[in-house]
Amino acid sequence: MFINEIDVGELVSMMEDKPDSLQIIDVRSAQEVTQGSIPSAENIPMVTIPLRVEDISEDKDIILICRSGARSGQACAWLQQNGRTKVTNLRGGVIAWARSGLQFDLPKSA
Repeated sequence: MFINEIDVGELVSMMEDKPDSLQIIDVRSAQEVTQGSIPSAENIPMVTIPLRVEDISEDKDIILICRSGARSGQACAWLQQNGRTKVTNLRGGVIAWARSGLQFDLPKSA
């Protein structure tokens, strides 16, 4: 199965050019996300994707991210097998985002 992938630069361009047409989903665990996430990404941990598929837009371009791109690639494959066509994996995940020197959203302290 072919998994569509984009790199960090392509994601940044999409976020700038058409933010309303994107849904960025971080499939890492809630604990991993506390270390920082890509701006505007919503956390739907990979293990909950089958239970929360209704929270994933059928109309928007779905960009899936994780730490390195492996889990998000698996989530893309699962979504494609279950009828979603507009899913894309971020190659290199948040590691690639960090290496590009881009900012993270950090959780607000309690």
